[in-house]
Amino acid sequence: MKKVTILFILLISATTMLQAQTPLVTEIESSADKVWEQIRKMDNIDELSSFVSKVQWKGPKGIGGERVCTSADGNGYFKEKITGFDDKTRTYSYQVIEGVPAKNMNNMIKVVDLGFNKSMIVWTSNYEFVENPNMTKEQFDGFITSARVEMVENIIKLVK
Repeated sequence: MKKVTILFILLISATTMLQAQTPLVTEIESSADKVWEQIRKMDNIDELSSFVSKVQWKGPKGIGGERVCTSADGNGYFKEKITGFDDKTRTYSYQVIEGVPAKNMNNMIKVVDLGFNKSMIVWTSNYEFVENPNMTKEQFDGFITSARVEMVENIIKLVK
C-alpha cells in the first residue's frame, strides 16, 4: 500500500509541474505518405502559418538545427530546435527554446497510416507555463491551439 501511495504522489507532482495540451488529432482523407511529404517540409513553417512571417536557420536543417521564426507583425520571435526527424516512423520533434512564456516545451508531430488512403496527424505539446505580464496561461494555450489547427488545415489543403 505504501508503494502505491508514493507512486500516486509522484504522479500528481509530475503532472502539476509539466503541463500538456490536449493532443491535436486529425484524420485526413489522404495517404500517410502524402501527408508526411508535407510535414517533413516543416522547415518552412512560414508557408503554413499566418503567425510566422519568416524563418531563419542556424546550423543544419534537421536534427540539431535551430530556426528563428519571426512573428507576422515583425515585433516578436521564437526559437526552435529540431530534436527528432524520422521518415520511417513519420515523426518530427522540436523544442521551443526561446521567445514564448514556457520552458521545457517539447512538441511532436506524428503521421499514422490508417490504410485505405486515410491517415491521422497527432500533434502533442508539453511544457511548463511561465507566469508573465503579457500573456495568461489560457491565452498561451489558445495561441498554441490556433497555430497547430491552422497549420494542420493548411497541410490538408496541400494534400487534397
